[in-house]
Amino acid sequence: MVPPGELWPEPRDASAHRGAAERTGAHLARPPRPRRRRRPDGRRLTFIRTCVRALPALLIAGGAAYDWLTPAAYAAVPFFTAAPLVAAPLYSRRGTLLTGAAAIVVVLGVHLLMGIVLDVDSVTELVTVVTVSALAVVINVLVRRSDERLASARAIAEAAQRAVLPEPAERIGEFEIAARYEAAQADAFIGGDLYAVQDSPHGVRLIVGDVRGKGMGAVSAVAVVIGAFREAAEQEATLEAVARRLDRALDREGARREGPDAHEGFTTAVLAELPHGDGVVRLVNRGHPAPLVLHVNGTLDALAARRTALPLGMSELGGRPDHAEEHPFPAGATLLLHTDGLSEARDARGRFYDPEARLAGRTFRGPGHLLRTLAEEVRRHTGGALTDDMALLAVRRPAPK
Repeated sequence: MVPPGELWPEPRDASAHRGAAERTGAHLARPPRPRRRRRPDGRRLTFIRTCVRALPALLIAGGAAYDWLTPAAYAAVPFFTAAPLVAAPLYSRRGTLLTGAAAIVVVLGVHLLMGIVLDVDSVTELVTVVTVSALAVVINVLVRRSDERLASARAIAEAAQRAVLPEPAERIGEFEIAARYEAAQADAFIGGDLYAVQDSPHGVRLIVGDVRGKGMGAVSAVAVVIGAFREAAEQEATLEAVARRLDRALDREGARREGPDAHEGFTTAVLAELPHGDGVVRLVNRGHPAPLVLHVNGTLDALAARRTALPLGMSELGGRPDHAEEHPFPAGATLLLHTDGLSEARDARGRFYDPEARLAGRTFRGPGHLLRTLAEEVRRHTGGALTDDMALLAVRRPAPK
């Protein structure tokens, strides 16, 4: 089944098949509907959640049946105490209170029907259920407070992401733009990958990079690189000068650090410049995966650097001076910049996701559609287990109408 928005060449013998179908009348038959791919994992998770939420009620019902059907010497107190404890992390405070109250009422009711309400064991069982129900309410309160703090931390992380990695405008000049960030760490929003887009008198300038390391040190370096890039992109006349400004900014950042990061910190990056009105893209690549150009006819070009260069932040090691390389970027084409989280994503057998092989021969409705498709395919390829962050930036030069 051809994914929507993608074009595939018709097989050579397609016309022969059509002719045979018309001669036999098979074209009049209604073709079978393609099977929709099932998602057993999603349904299974929904079923498990439903069962877990129903567990307190099932425990109370099971305890009542156990108490009623077994001799008085056999107590069902584990059922009745487990119900509010299970409800505590799952339900609201009111739901936990009601679960505990239901357990107490059922215990009393069963004991009244059995005529053992005043027996020592029955009183002990009732006191135990009351005590555990009260503790369940306390646990519920603590869990809710922890959830609130976690929600607050996530909101702060989202705000930090918007501040450090803001979404670029969907359109700058004649260019359509989309960006996407996929964090490998669960519940994380930002890490060591980065992207930025800046309009300037010299054209639209872009950067996609990958900071060495993880954690807050990497996030700090991301903020330094993006801040320096935005300022340099406005002020510097050439892309080579922008790269030199970033080098100096990272050198200053490394000088104030301690430990290995003071000497081993660096950032791989590719800088791009799209002059307004010219069908070209200029690139400075500092040890980063090559950008891709997807043409309107489905062909693909990998814009590998002709001369290797050291990553940003390693200027003290010397190296060749930067030289911006110019490549065609015709109308209708899409420029894709990405980090190695895309090209080094592995499946269960250790095979890499190859964006050149996967994207060749395909077309997409726009930059946003391209990035959504890539993110979905990488998740399927890795089974949802990303090992590295992934930053994606796509720019399309629309074809003239």
